[in-house]
Amino acid sequence: MPYSTAAKNGQLQAVADLTAGLTLVGGSGSATAGSLVVGTSALSGATGVLATIPLPTTPFSIASGVATLLGVPLNATATATGTAAKAELRNNAGTVIRDGLTVGTSGTDVIIANTAVVNGDILSVTAFTITKP
Repeated sequence: MPYSTAAKNGQLQAVADLTAGLTLVGGSGSATAGSLVVGTSALSGATGVLATIPLPTTPFSIASGVATLLGVPLNATATATGTAAKAELRNNAGTVIRDGLTVGTSGTDVIIANTAVVNGDILSVTAFTITKP
């Protein structure tokens, strides 16, 4: 399940609205910052978490079907030691919005300098994009 049910429903609602000739409007309510959780290949809930990186309140610029993380590089102190392999986007309540993101030094969704993460070191995300097919 790469996207949460709420995210899937939002995408489908956007398709329905555009089909009906409606204009899409940005999110409503008060924005709260979410996070990018970087973990090992076992990342799930609290298992396999290496670092939690706070995101800007407006985390992405979106154009041509690609969401690009704003404010990079973004840093956080690692809370565990391991090999970074997966990441998740979570809202401010910790609910997973998008899982199954790949992590590496190139050619992945989330780009970091070194996948060998050591507890207490700074983990830096230098790039992150999501491409919607």
